Amino acid sequence: MRMTRLLISACILVPFLLAGCATPPPAPQSAASAPRPGVCAPVSPACPQPVKTVSTPAENLAPPPPGHLVRTDFSQLPHWDSGLSPATWNAFLESCTRLSQDAPWTSLCQQATALGPFDALTMRRFFEHSFDPWQILNPDESPQGLITGYYEPLLQGSLTRTAVYRFPLYGPPPDLLTIDLGDLAPDLKGRHLRGRLVGNRVVPYFSRAEIDLEDGPLTGHELLWVDNPVKLFFLQIQGSGVVQLRDGRRLHVGYADQNGHPFRSIARYLMEQGQLSLAQASMQGIEAWARSHPQDLQAVLNQNPSFVFFRLLPPDLPGPLGTLGVPLTGQASLAVDTQVIPLGAPVFLSTTWPGRNQPLDRLMMAQDTGGAIRGAVRADFFWGFGVEAEEAAGHMKQAGQLWLLYPHGVQPPAAH
Repeated sequence: MRMTRLLISACILVPFLLAGCATPPPAPQSAASAPRPGVCAPVSPACPQPVKTVSTPAENLAPPPPGHLVRTDFSQLPHWDSGLSPATWNAFLESCTRLSQDAPWTSLCQQATALGPFDALTMRRFFEHSFDPWQILNPDESPQGLITGYYEPLLQGSLTRTAVYRFPLYGPPPDLLTIDLGDLAPDLKGRHLRGRLVGNRVVPYFSRAEIDLEDGPLTGHELLWVDNPVKLFFLQIQGSGVVQLRDGRRLHVGYADQNGHPFRSIARYLMEQGQLSLAQASMQGIEAWARSHPQDLQAVLNQNPSFVFFRLLPPDLPGPLGTLGVPLTGQASLAVDTQVIPLGAPVFLSTTWPGRNQPLDRLMMAQDTGGAIRGAVRADFFWGFGVEAEEAAGHMKQAGQLWLLYPHGVQPPAAH
């Protein structure tokens, strides 16, 4: 999701807050590959899996294909030559650490590793010789979709609760059940139900409002405490982040699981209540509203019942872990819908910079997922870590187009 996209997505700022989550990212394969909610996840970078009531035969639950691919050529990719960068090359080599054992990637990854450090001309020739571009289209044949952004946030925290650091990050609770719907029908592989046992019945897990009670049901499962409930809320959307302790140490946290409740947009809720305009419905706008309405904040946060649980990540990671299980690379990693785009694959993105009409055309790597990242022409742009990344991600809501680069002569799974 998204990381952690999560990931959950992203990984996933304004559109994630407005639109909420849809179907979940693939189930994590190991502790090193848990998705962000989006985060949005998780998520990424991140989004958590919602609880779904199964009241119809399992074979009827599979969603329709979100789009399809059409074979094209590199001349159709806007500013293809200028869309290559050292960050992209490094991100591709990261993807290869996961893809190299799988056909048809094995020989390509061996070739890329042998090429060594980035060289623009060599990189362009490698991709043009080894890959075919496929334009990604929506079900209605339209080529444009929504491109959002996510980032790795920095929070201030403590290992113990204090009067200042009193908002907890929780690890996965031991009574959280996860039911793999793929055991019921192959078409539902990677989709899950979450809940808890009451007697011999599985019931929905605790909601945000229940978890955030002063003496809530998860007391004793805290990983850390932070000083800002709004930044903690956005951390759950991003799916991963960094918590700086009072002694200067920095702890990396990532998406571990989610309570199974669907994401509900607090931005939409605040707009419906007349508290925010559409122009103010950004991460920065919500933070400003929270500062001026501290007495109403928890009730507004409770409008979103979804809740994310975290885990501590290795301290030497160069970036948050995406769903693929590799560290994300700022301005080179994307969260995508894996029903259309295979994880690890190169994706050429044509969009504009946040809040501007200046073209942003770039080859990136599909390394993350997010619960709000659903649909063919839909992606979440990972901006990295820091103030500038936060600013860009918070304002990114652009129209864009996507092309999948897939090994030459091989038809991608979503092509038809």
